Amino acid sequence: MSAAVKSREVAQPDSFAFTQENAAKAKKIIARYPKGRQASAVMPLLTLAQKQNDNWLPKAAMDTVAEILDMAPMRVYEVATFYSMYNLAPVGRHVVELCTTTPCWLRGSDAVVKACEKYMGVSIGETTPDGKFTLKEAECLGACVNAPMAQIGSIFYEDLTPENVVKLLDDFKNGKTPKSGSQSGRVSSEPQGGATTLKKKA
Repeated sequence: MSAAVKSREVAQPDSFAFTQENAAKAKKIIARYPKGRQASAVMPLLTLAQKQNDNWLPKAAMDTVAEILDMAPMRVYEVATFYSMYNLAPVGRHVVELCTTTPCWLRGSDAVVKACEKYMGVSIGETTPDGKFTLKEAECLGACVNAPMAQIGSIFYEDLTPENVVKLLDDFKNGKTPKSGSQSGRVSSEPQGGATTLKKKA
């Protein structure tokens, strides 16, 4: 095996069952939907299963969700493979998702990706041997005006450069949680150089 852990190099567990606590949560989630529409609960149940299973979804967990919701397993697989929020293999403690779509690419996301790969010693789709980081490519993360950006866990970081993204990774590696949002100091989505209009309060 290479130094990096690749997503497909994983042994699948034979079975999965919700804990008693999570089974009760699943019942409450399903009860939100009309009778006969329990399939609508597929995404929250997959999320619940992923949280229980160290932040990744084995096939056995998807099969369990399918059985609970009376769905064909393939229907559940379709959901789990479509949304990037579901991890189909073990991931590191910090999942770093880098946006590389057009606005971020035009603002230098390629250089940010290279900086992350160099720092971690892995490529997109791999996990570091120490289990601290998984590096992923993401489609648009919705902050194009502050591109390039990344999502680390559930936190968004914007106005990234090869230099400041390495600082972010250093902080996470050392147990710190960096401040979210723009890393260049800009306020919200103001122009890079600061506000140019409406400077005075009404």
